[in-house]
Amino acid sequence: MDKKIISTGAIFGMLAIILGAFGAHALKKVLSMEELSTFETGVRYQMYHALFLMFIGMINEMSQKAKKTIYYLVIFGVFFFSGSIYLLATNSLTAFDFKIIGFVTPIGGLLLILAWGTLLLNYFSKKS
Repeated sequence: MDKKIISTGAIFGMLAIILGAFGAHALKKVLSMEELSTFETGVRYQMYHALFLMFIGMINEMSQKAKKTIYYLVIFGVFFFSGSIYLLATNSLTAFDFKIIGFVTPIGGLLLILAWGTLLLNYFSKKS
């Protein structure tokens, strides 16, 4: 599981850099400053959680069950939170109105909060 977690973190990190560069160069010409700032928020949170996954994958003292829970919370959290932000920020570039999926952004945020909460609970429930 640790290899899977670290690999996913590395992929998320790589994609965050690619999307960040895409936003800074290609989207800068077609999005407003507010839309670009929104897009960058999605990139930033994706990178935070890429590093979080890599950290989780390297912790030896954590149970595999807790790691698996955190892993799936982060996967779905990033997909819903950052993914919806990318679509909402670029909404003006498409014919489809992505505002109808805006409700998934806070769900993704909640999943990310639960991932961090799982880490905290695991830490405090660990016997020294």
